[in-house]
Amino acid sequence: MKSAVIVFPGSNCDRDAHDAIQGVTGTAPAMVWHQETALPEGTQFVMIPGGFSYGDYLRCGAMASHSAIMPAIIAHAATGAPILGVCNGFQILTECGLLPGALMRNAQLKFICEETPITVANTNTRFTSRYTPNAKLMIPIAHHDGNYFADTETLIRIENEGQVVFRYGANPNGSANDIAGLVNEQGNVLGMMPHPERAVDAKHGGTDGLALFESLLGSA
Repeated sequence: MKSAVIVFPGSNCDRDAHDAIQGVTGTAPAMVWHQETALPEGTQFVMIPGGFSYGDYLRCGAMASHSAIMPAIIAHAATGAPILGVCNGFQILTECGLLPGALMRNAQLKFICEETPITVANTNTRFTSRYTPNAKLMIPIAHHDGNYFADTETLIRIENEGQVVFRYGANPNGSANDIAGLVNEQGNVLGMMPHPERAVDAKHGGTDGLALFESLLGSA
């Protein structure tokens, strides 16, 4: 599967994303600068990495959501192609309307950087098919604005539709319903605050994020 990682000014997890994808597929993803207006020909999977795009000015992900590359990403999502947004990538996906809700300041108003337990709430997605139902994972987080919020009607809808994919085991940021990650209605766009790309190598502390990339990219 041909992949691309989008790089914004302030991205700092793009290399982690590159290495995770290459480690699973054996092929390096294209690194696409945010000022490009088209994805490389043949791109299938797109990953929007974590970091602090535009220095988090205005609102996390808000300025990045208007970058030149975003219309191409939105059009790509409309084809059913898989898109993964992690941390700042999740914020960007909500800001551009590909995912419902918003990411607010952490309830404690403090930056959190730690490993956190999460549960796989839905294995019936292309991102989680290689996990066992209700699997308990330890995945790093590093964010100041990871408090997932949506109105009551939206929360009921995404719960009823099975769009919640990951939940926190010990909610670190105040997210509604312990939501750590969710997919869109079509199931091809996933946003999550924890960093699976930082949990693919035992030498770096764990491999609980590896099955996500294997589920999506088809590696044994």
